[in-house]
Amino acid sequence: MKDNLTKQLGAGVLAFALCAPTVHAQDAPKMKMTTPVPPGITTPDEIKTRLGTLNFFDGVPDKETVQKVYNFLDFQHAFQAYMSGVQIASMDAIRKGILEFGPANTTAVLFEELMDSKAFFLTANTTSVYMFSWLQLGDEPMVIETSPDVLGIIDDHWFKYVADFGRLGPDKGQGGKFLILPPGYEGTVPEGYHVARTNTYGNWVIWRGFQVDGSPKPAVDATKKSFRIYPLSQKDNPPKMTFVNASGKFVNTIHRMDEHIFEEINEVVQAEPSDGQSEEILGVLASIGIKKGQPFKPDARMKKILTAAASAGSVSVKTIMSKPRDEMFYFYPGESVWMNPFPGGEYSWVNEGASLLDARAGFHFYATGITPAMAKKIIGKGSKYAYTYLDANHNPLDGSKTYKVHVPPNVPAKDF
Repeated sequence: MKDNLTKQLGAGVLAFALCAPTVHAQDAPKMKMTTPVPPGITTPDEIKTRLGTLNFFDGVPDKETVQKVYNFLDFQHAFQAYMSGVQIASMDAIRKGILEFGPANTTAVLFEELMDSKAFFLTANTTSVYMFSWLQLGDEPMVIETSPDVLGIIDDHWFKYVADFGRLGPDKGQGGKFLILPPGYEGTVPEGYHVARTNTYGNWVIWRGFQVDGSPKPAVDATKKSFRIYPLSQKDNPPKMTFVNASGKFVNTIHRMDEHIFEEINEVVQAEPSDGQSEEILGVLASIGIKKGQPFKPDARMKKILTAAASAGSVSVKTIMSKPRDEMFYFYPGESVWMNPFPGGEYSWVNEGASLLDARAGFHFYATGITPAMAKKIIGKGSKYAYTYLDANHNPLDGSKTYKVHVPPNVPAKDF
């Protein structure tokens, strides 16, 4: 094809719509029963677009036009799959990173001496005492015994919120027993548990403790004493929990940004029930060959398209997050570069009934962890997040420079 695909995509890698057409329609012959056709409802036989000249005969495209249009459609679908699937890939990368330390359910990864540069983890800091496990359910419920005085969340494999535990959970920071019901579970639910239902078999359990007088040890000790995961059927004799200190060790939990992101997305699609994901997102994924129960094997043409779409997606999410054009992102539009990762104040990125698609994609490129507590105003217990990529002069922050952040007095914050 002499790289016709590249020519056809061309500048269209970032151009997501056809240009206004240039019309070269033939004059229709006058007939006895000719009825005037309202303007705008027909397509001319020749249209000049960013894809080149497209030719039709009575609405039927010629061979070259068919190829151009389908290349364009496949690119559009692949780009949207990237933007709508980045959160899915992110959770797949988190799962893989956790399981490097040991099997699901019986392994808890603790940063006993906090995180450092060897921990590839989105938006984590070197102050909080991070800890996490991978919960893998089967046909029966699983019990999680949680530690006191933590901020903990459970997100499913699609990266959707399941439950809070700790200070913002039903245990009210005292620790407790949570019963997680697997997809489609209809069995008996015993009393004495905080119950949550998940739509996926795989789930991320993450919690962070708080330093005491500059030491992470009390939070780590509390987790080792009380945290457990086990099947409900083994509640009388739960298996031993293994605690792994990840401080100072390499761990990567960050998703791919290139064309291999589609392989990460496919792994989750194959592993989980489709019921937990929206039909529209699954439809977009299916349009590029990511279908449950089927191998994902793009041909050479499609691989080029996926590579181009991933390039477009990667620069799009970076731009959306670092320099958003929607004023909802900004705490003080026109006055400050400090921004809210949850524009509109909703962890679900839904505002007045409409999904904020760009904001959702940008967040999952940039950060991890989904809970209402991160977005809502919860006095005395909740968390508030602000971020920026820019300095006071709107220049990108430079890691080789030192910056000062002015914090006004009496900020109503207790713990970090």
